[in-house]
Amino acid sequence: MTHAYRCPNCKTNRSRFNLIEQHATPVKMDPQTGETINAYTDENVEVFHQLYKGPKLKVQCAACGLIEEEQSFIKYAEYNG
Repeated sequence: MTHAYRCPNCKTNRSRFNLIEQHATPVKMDPQTGETINAYTDENVEVFHQLYKGPKLKVQCAACGLIEEEQSFIKYAEYNG
């Protein structure tokens, strides 16, 4: 479903946005070298490794540069149509 956006920061942009898709890759790194020791799948992580639970999509206003969750832009458009 598509939604109208409006930037909550500059308050004027309704048409120019960058959609940022987020894809998290769980890894274990060597603390001294920064080298990747192990790359996990979502089903194959260690006990103390929290999986990413953030938004899959963020939006950037192409006029002022604000980056927020998509819902912020949708709600601002709904209430300030």
